[in-house]
Amino acid sequence: MSYCATLSGQRFVFRDLRHLMASASPCRSGDVLAGLAAISATERVAARLALADLPLSHFLTEALVPYEEDDVTRLIIDQHDITAFAPVASMTVGGFRDWLLSHDASPARLAAIASGVTPEMAAAVSKIMRNQDLISVASKIEIITRFRNTIGQKGVLASRLQPNHPTDDLRGIALSTLDGLLYGSGDAVIGVNPAGDNVENGLALLDMLDTIRQNHQIPTQSCVLTHVTNTLEIINRGGAVDLVFQSIAGTQKANEGFGITLDILREAHEAARSLKRGTLGDNLMYFETGQGAALSAGAHYGIDQQSVETRAYAVARAFNPLLVNTVVGFIGPEYLYDGKQIIRAGLEDHFCAKLLGVPMGCDVCYTNHAEADQDDMDTLMLLLGTAGVTFLIGVPGADDVMLNYQSLAFSDILTTRSLLNLKPAPEFAAWLEKMGLYDAAKLARFPLRYVKQASHA
Repeated sequence: MSYCATLSGQRFVFRDLRHLMASASPCRSGDVLAGLAAISATERVAARLALADLPLSHFLTEALVPYEEDDVTRLIIDQHDITAFAPVASMTVGGFRDWLLSHDASPARLAAIASGVTPEMAAAVSKIMRNQDLISVASKIEIITRFRNTIGQKGVLASRLQPNHPTDDLRGIALSTLDGLLYGSGDAVIGVNPAGDNVENGLALLDMLDTIRQNHQIPTQSCVLTHVTNTLEIINRGGAVDLVFQSIAGTQKANEGFGITLDILREAHEAARSLKRGTLGDNLMYFETGQGAALSAGAHYGIDQQSVETRAYAVARAFNPLLVNTVVGFIGPEYLYDGKQIIRAGLEDHFCAKLLGVPMGCDVCYTNHAEADQDDMDTLMLLLGTAGVTFLIGVPGADDVMLNYQSLAFSDILTTRSLLNLKPAPEFAAWLEKMGLYDAAKLARFPLRYVKQASHA
């Protein structure tokens, strides 16, 4: 089925839904690389006009990836909640945008429709929204998850403490963990990307992190971001697994490139649940995503990178995760060229995930060969904080010396909390206060000075 729009006396024809969605996307280098981007700004506006007039219900009849070929498509269609969809079923994409921005779209109503919104619907409406629209709607959505603490409430900004080390030296990781804790970081998770991705290394890292947690009675969770099959083996060997981590993508073929299937994820989910390590809840999956993953694997089916990225959130949603985050600038300038594209992508990812009911965080980051810098990251950090992001990732000095990219420093997350009057997860905040590391009034006024005093103490 083709789609048409006339603009400035010129008629534009889009051959199918994939072409229409891609042409409506804000310009980004990955879509240009794939030959999917609009050929002009005029064509992009025409595509958005045509997309705005498309009924939301159409996305239930035309799949971007065929149902018969792709288990992610089957998951999206088979788990679609027609009752939840009913309040918006008569709307067009443009009408949906208007409703989302209205007072009628209350937090309760947004939560009620989440399971009725497909990833393609979310991606479509995001393409006709400005940055402030994405922020405004996302800020209304509260998605609460629990394991050993409570994450996602209004007024709370959690953080992942990422103490990576280039040789997985346990002492170095422990020192970076202490550094992050002194800055009030780590309530979302203390999560290590291992330099050596194997079972024995994962067991040693998890044992060390769990010992720190238990010795200091820290109400948080730890995770070694190893492949899910390694995590299954670690569970079989009695390892201290809190969260099951896996990178995911928006097509079956792309997930196969990660070495996973939906059945493997289900097996790992059930294995971790059987451990019963959560004290407040059993949200225990941790997923990472990022625009460009399917394209880099040659598994994007001619879909623009933002739309196929949003399909990954349907995979995440199926497992009731504790945490999901987009590693927004990590894949490089081939997919998100500069700071402007990274900022837009981060806001899109956050909006679409939360609209689907997924607890979304972000690694606000860039690679050293991208046309971006830390000022761009400051901008995205504060915009996401305003949008109600579930958590941000912090690394020592904003420089991950193992993965060789730039992220946020622990102090950056403190600054965001201070400027926007946000707090750590409540159980973690109580622990910080008990340890003499947190005073809400002083932290709000003098975040860096107060932490330095606590560090010396």
